[in-house]
Amino acid sequence: MRPILIIEDDPVIAEVEKDYLEASGYAVEVAMTGDLGLQKALTEEYDLILLDLMLPGVDGFEICKRVREAKNIPILLVSAKKEDVDKIRGLGLGADDHISKPFSLGELVARVKAHLSRYDRLLADQTRKLPAEELKIRGIRIDKLARKVFVNGVETILTSKEYDLLLFLASHPNWVFSKNELFEKIWGMDAYGDNATVTVHVSKLREKIETDPSNPQYIETIWGVGYRFQL
Repeated sequence: MRPILIIEDDPVIAEVEKDYLEASGYAVEVAMTGDLGLQKALTEEYDLILLDLMLPGVDGFEICKRVREAKNIPILLVSAKKEDVDKIRGLGLGADDHISKPFSLGELVARVKAHLSRYDRLLADQTRKLPAEELKIRGIRIDKLARKVFVNGVETILTSKEYDLLLFLASHPNWVFSKNELFEKIWGMDAYGDNATVTVHVSKLREKIETDPSNPQYIETIWGVGYRFQL
C-alpha cells in the first residue's frame, strides 16, 4: 500500500490527521507547505491526497490543478472555508470531494476509506483482461475498457468521477436519481453526502458533453428530484 499524503500547514491538525489515519491502518506522509506538497505529489507515488486549500507558498487550488493534470489519484480537499464558491472551485479543478473544518475524525476516515476503495476497484478494472465494451447513446460513445469518452467522434477528457457519473447515468437511461443517490453510488458514501459535490460534477460534465450546457440534451435536471440521462 502506498502512503496517503497530507498537505497541511497547521502542525496540530496535520499531526491529529496523521495519527488517526495511521491508527486506522494507513501509511501517511505530511508536507507542511504548498511548495513541498506539490513537489512530493508530482514526484512520489501516493494512493490519496488530503489537501488543505489555504497554504503558504503554492495554494491548494494550484496544487489540485497541477496534480490532476498529471495523475488520477483521489484528491480530498480539507479546508476551514465553508463558502460554496471555494468548494465549487476546488471540485471544478478536479478534486474528488471536500470536507470542511471542523470535522469529526470518524467522518474523515470514512471518506478516505470510501475513496480508496473506489480507486482500488478502478485499478483492478483497468488491469483485468476483458473484451472491449462500449456504450453508445446518440452522439456519445463510452469505451468502458479504456475509460474513454467520445462526443460526436471526438475524445473528451473527463476526470475519474466525471467518467463514473456519466457511465452510471448512461447505463440507466431515463431513470431519475436524486443527488443523495448519486453521491452514494459514485462516491460510495451516504451518511456524509454533499449535494454540492454532485451539482458541480454534473455542471462540469455538461460543459464537456453538451453542445449547449444551458439547454442539456443528455443529462436532464428533474427539478426537486434529481437528474436523468435522456435517450
